[in-house]
Amino acid sequence: MFLVLQMKHLIAIIIILWSTSAQTQNYDINILRNINLNRNRDLDPTFHFFSNSVNTVAIATPLIVYSAGLIGKNKDIKRKGIVMVESIIVSTVVSKSMKFIINRERPFVTYPYLEKRSDGGSPSFPSGHTEAAFATATSLSLAFPKWYVIVPSYIYAGSVGYSRMHLGVHYPSDVVVGALVGTASSYFTYRGNKWLQGRKKNSIKDQVLGD
Repeated sequence: MFLVLQMKHLIAIIIILWSTSAQTQNYDINILRNINLNRNRDLDPTFHFFSNSVNTVAIATPLIVYSAGLIGKNKDIKRKGIVMVESIIVSTVVSKSMKFIINRERPFVTYPYLEKRSDGGSPSFPSGHTEAAFATATSLSLAFPKWYVIVPSYIYAGSVGYSRMHLGVHYPSDVVVGALVGTASSYFTYRGNKWLQGRKKNSIKDQVLGD
């Protein structure tokens, strides 16, 4: 219930801010035009790689964590892998819901002069690739809060977000909100699981004391 309420509030705030900002579209297209049309085209393959790797990374990361816990017979590591999966699922559901509620056209549809260099079929807002990358980075960083995990995770996620603008398939606001959705979804899922674990421990303690 805590997680659902928090995510409902987040979605409502994002939709209100996006729909009431008259300057958003102007800022978006001006920034995107500069990034997309003035880009270093030699880097197109690199940013294609970042964009295309998201689904593989989002699936493989929690799977590797869970497998490491399974092999090492470590229940805590296995639980972290499960929480990561839950985080990515929550983030994806929130992102997909927002896409079809807002139903924003892709920038290359509205502005045909942009150079589209990647796939982009679903509604534009928010960026699903960026959401998944930041959900993965955040859930991994919360599970293993070490600088050598956090820094590479967010560098990767930020590169994915930038790649979506470089390749002409998302506005900057799509990317920013995608990052916010991915980060917030993973954080609230993590906190929700910690809260449930605390209640479970207290319940067990009460039972032991009662006996």
